[in-house]
Amino acid sequence: MNSKLIFVVDDDQMMLEMLKDHLEQNPMNIVKCFETGEQCIEHLGNNPHTIILDYQLNSIEANAQDGLAILKEVKNLNKDVNVIMLSSQEHYGKAAQTISNGAIQYVIKGDQAFHEIDQILEN
Repeated sequence: MNSKLIFVVDDDQMMLEMLKDHLEQNPMNIVKCFETGEQCIEHLGNNPHTIILDYQLNSIEANAQDGLAILKEVKNLNKDVNVIMLSSQEHYGKAAQTISNGAIQYVIKGDQAFHEIDQILEN
């Protein structure tokens, strides 16, 4: 069984830590966290298996991109990487938009999010 490099991209430090702690319970997961999409893009050369990307990335940088823009850039640079879009918004249109731009799943933050992510990573 091979290990999986997983990038977690979220501007919420608590969410980053919770996801990292949860994902690292599986010893096959290697987790790298980023607070901005731009940081994630800089490290794409490490060839992550999966990127868990916050839809509503915010940043203090004026030219920072949101999650959808980062998704598009990631898929342009590496079409084979799996991207799971993570959002606090239950919005069908946004979910469809992310899927049509290459995300493999749109997961709503909440009680079931970690379980859903685990199931996606198992496949």
